[in-house]
Amino acid sequence: MRILISGASGLIGSALVPYLEGAGHTLTRLVRRPQRGPRERTWDPAVGVLDPAVLESVDAVINLSGEDLATGRWTAARKRSLWDSRVHSTNLLASAIALATPKPQVMINSSGVGFYGDRGDDVLTEDGAPGTGFLPRLAQAWEAAADPARAAGTRVVAMRMGVVLAAHGGALAKMLVPFRYGAGGRFGNGRAWWTWIALEDVLAATSFALENPALVGPVNLVAPEPLRNVDFVRALGRVLHRPALVPAPAFALRALLGEMADAALLASTRAVPRRLLDAGFRHRFPEIEDALRDALGRPVRAAA
Repeated sequence: MRILISGASGLIGSALVPYLEGAGHTLTRLVRRPQRGPRERTWDPAVGVLDPAVLESVDAVINLSGEDLATGRWTAARKRSLWDSRVHSTNLLASAIALATPKPQVMINSSGVGFYGDRGDDVLTEDGAPGTGFLPRLAQAWEAAADPARAAGTRVVAMRMGVVLAAHGGALAKMLVPFRYGAGGRFGNGRAWWTWIALEDVLAATSFALENPALVGPVNLVAPEPLRNVDFVRALGRVLHRPALVPAPAFALRALLGEMADAALLASTRAVPRRLLDAGFRHRFPEIEDALRDALGRPVRAAA
């Protein structure tokens, strides 16, 4: 496939590009600086600039654009920036797809399980209703921004990602520092459900979605077994050979991070990958300790 990708320098994109190229695909990166070679194209989603010619002879589009949700407090200005970096870039790409002749066959659009919000113990499949609050509103608008491509006949997949396990970025990287000093522990009361997925499974599932026409619409990109936060941090402690006994109280997280603490750390989201599993995808790392060991470069346990 000839694939156009945005967000290629991020946590997922920087791993996905070589993964897909290794599988024989040809990738062209959308960049916001002057292009540096034949496999780059320049765009500026902040002002709505994307040459429609970029979409010529493209089979698939992967959109991973979006600023890091976990950087800085969610001030009004920060929320606008998070919103614009996702919604405007997605709509710009989708609108260009709608005008292309011929059109790309598929658009893979990044999204998040934040779509569901704080839902307690509810088991959440892709048919689940959206939650309330900033993150669910953002996820809904992010996914809806792809409507021009969908209406034009391109297959659109919204990958609702859980916590992606990678030692060099994302939530896991931020958790490693206190754990390595023996100060890791649960968040709040530890009973919130966390959905997670190994980076290797994100790459494989994205490739699977590109080539599987049965996958359309929202897809929960998560491991089969979500965990309560307390069980997640205990597993991390075991892999690191460090205690997980120092909790981060909810009031302290709220004082430090404001609204983001409730939405991203204390919210309970028990999402399961029904559509991926029904389509025949099999996770390489369905169990948390093996996924953490792989992410941290530790030996993975041998299968029983």
